[in-house]
Amino acid sequence: METKFLQNNMDDIKTAGEILKNGGLVGIPTETVYGLAANALNSEAVEKIFKAKGRPQDNPLIVHISDLSEIDDLVSYVPPVVYELADVFWPGPLTIILEKSDLIPSVVSGGLDTVAIRMPSHPVARQIIKAAGVPLAAPSANTSGMPSPTTVEHVMHDMDGKIDAVLDGGPCEFGVESTVITLCTRKPRLLRPGGITPEELEEILCDLEIDKAVLSELEDNEVAASPGMKYKHYSPKAEVFVVEGNSEDFAEYVNTISKEEKGIFALVFTEDESLVNCEKISFGKKEDNLAHASKLFAALREFDELGAKKVYVHSPEYDGVGLAVMNRLLRSAGHKIIKL
Repeated sequence: METKFLQNNMDDIKTAGEILKNGGLVGIPTETVYGLAANALNSEAVEKIFKAKGRPQDNPLIVHISDLSEIDDLVSYVPPVVYELADVFWPGPLTIILEKSDLIPSVVSGGLDTVAIRMPSHPVARQIIKAAGVPLAAPSANTSGMPSPTTVEHVMHDMDGKIDAVLDGGPCEFGVESTVITLCTRKPRLLRPGGITPEELEEILCDLEIDKAVLSELEDNEVAASPGMKYKHYSPKAEVFVVEGNSEDFAEYVNTISKEEKGIFALVFTEDESLVNCEKISFGKKEDNLAHASKLFAALREFDELGAKKVYVHSPEYDGVGLAVMNRLLRSAGHKIIKL
């Protein structure tokens, strides 16, 4: 299959819409990461997503809409709080899980009776949804388990020849996937942190709970209610370790290992750069969690290009957007944490 490379113009957006309407796959830009989109109401089209990504079929997908009015047909009931959340956070990087309607195929929901829905803030993403005339199921447009794509080049690296087209919408703003909450539990629950923080959500959802799987692994028999909960994700070929400690201790630890082993790299804060002697990439100042989020996946991909065998990451804080960064890092590292 030849993958068409589409540009950000109305003709190519219409082309993307036609491909999706006819059951094809298109890599599309969003404000979080690039998504691999298919018609969410077409089971055969959605099956192609799993094949292209090599994604386990019990891992549910997120359905993307372009307007709040489109949610009514996709769910069995819209709680009033959804409109409060949408008024503040949509369009934007917030996914809400609700009881699904019969329109949503089982393959989209991972066999669950719920569906995850969001309205992206990237204008091109919404234009493509409108051009397709259908809601779009769109997980990240990468090979399953690898770091998510934040540029069109990342998508082409993983998906060239596997999908019908990819549309270049520029680099992604946030760099990590959307925040996912469920309204189908006794209390609202955060299942995956992202660009919308728990602190922001608590302004509306005062009884919000944070699922233990945000910072730990699911039990062997536990069902994944959200994308990104069950499997090791976001991982480069290199082995990743998360290291907690101050700059001096982190640098001493990594410098000692790099003297003994080859292929040692570090993902560091700006403040660490002069202290760390091995090959390194900076993902921003220590306090700048937004920079960490936007640069994380690109850095993990770059380590593979540089031939890294092991990558030691200086751990950000766990608050605000830092919670989202730590969630991705822990899954990338298979929960290997070194506490200095």
